[in-house]
Amino acid sequence: METNNKSQKRNKIIYWIFTIWMALGMFSTAIVQLMKNKDELANFTNLGYPAYLMIMIGVWKILGVIAVLIPKRPLLKEWAYAGFFFVMSGALISHIIIGDTLGRTLPALLLLVLVLISWYFRPADRKIPVINH
Repeated sequence: METNNKSQKRNKIIYWIFTIWMALGMFSTAIVQLMKNKDELANFTNLGYPAYLMIMIGVWKILGVIAVLIPKRPLLKEWAYAGFFFVMSGALISHIIIGDTLGRTLPALLLLVLVLISWYFRPADRKIPVINH
């Protein structure tokens, strides 16, 4: 029983470290996108995306961060994680397809990894309850 408690505590620490790191990354990139930073705009247009998409993704990222960090609402959290997964995997694939540099591709990969680790280690009270019939 004590081993299980240690494991749960370790998992909760891993969850919060990666979740906070992910939230900071998503929030900071959202701010850069909402401010229409010229480097970020160049990055978006280089990937072939319209500038207005930056605003949409920036707003969604901020809403996703709020959803992941607030207590309760496990279904909303699942949707937020799914959105983060789609946005970051899409960014990663887009950078790879156009043959972008590692320096431009790595941030998308890092955020995608943070999303996956945060989702995997989330505590039971942040998951959708499984109903066994």
